[in-house]
Amino acid sequence: MDGLAHNGLVPSSFALDYEALVSSAHAEGLFNISAFLRMHLPSMWRELYLSSVMRPANIVRFDCGSFEYLCDLYFDLEVTGEIAFDQTIQNRVIGVVGTSTSVRKPRGARMKGWFWSTEEFIAANRDRGHFIAHSIGGGLDVNVFWQDRNLNRGWSPEGKIFRQMETYCQEHPGTFCFSRPIYIDGSGVPRWLEFGILKDDVKLWVEMFDNLPQI
Repeated sequence: MDGLAHNGLVPSSFALDYEALVSSAHAEGLFNISAFLRMHLPSMWRELYLSSVMRPANIVRFDCGSFEYLCDLYFDLEVTGEIAFDQTIQNRVIGVVGTSTSVRKPRGARMKGWFWSTEEFIAANRDRGHFIAHSIGGGLDVNVFWQDRNLNRGWSPEGKIFRQMETYCQEHPGTFCFSRPIYIDGSGVPRWLEFGILKDDVKLWVEMFDNLPQI
């Protein structure tokens, strides 16, 4: 496997052994590794996420284009009165998985209850980043998050790798790829961002990126 699926700064409780997962697929004689990963990753991410939060969660899955989004719509629990309002907890994405596409489509309608606004993204070192780039099929408000500017724009060493991976997906439409944010508080701003792609040689390339390097 190319790259690092886990770096020493990330707690081991968030780690997922992607190499072992791919090896198990090969052991079963499966040829469509991307379909295997798309089937199993969301449930594995869900379990890791639930084990990391000490509160109720409202997990939903939905498709947008060639990607599937796994989200925690905590806001809905507050609206229905199932839990008390807590301004420190936001709706957020748990993971996105799918295949890149070269077809440029409308970015989609706004998702009711998603809190991001333009004002929230005003910061000297942050951009409106995207879990999945629009150039490879990403869209919708849920696809947007606060991203470290150097990472998003490819200015830092990590940013150059991040851009390289996105470019690969753009130049190879149909590439299986995924994005998994990792949080350490109740906000929708990831502490780390994990990005992975299945290359043409069937090697899984996974990298973990620091989204708040000033911490």
